[in-house]
Amino acid sequence: MFLPKYPDNPTPSPAHHHAPATALTDPTPARRRTTVPAVSISTGTVVAVLTGGVVLTALLTAVALAAVSVAIAAVVLRSLLNDHRKR
Repeated sequence: MFLPKYPDNPTPSPAHHHAPATALTDPTPARRRTTVPAVSISTGTVVAVLTGGVVLTALLTAVALAAVSVAIAAVVLRSLLNDHRKR
């Protein structure tokens, strides 16, 4: 009842053999490679991107340090308040 019933294996289909296509018999044209236009980046753009990266990294570091200091202050205040409540 719970055993699966597998279908009979059908006979394999006959293999198809194709002759190699040549340039004369192949009707599809060869693909052309598209060239990418040269992109010039000015020095000002590079400086602006690097400056933006440095500023964003500094801001992220400042936020992380502020979060750590707030967490430390919260732990210290909590321990002071718990010590005060016990007395």
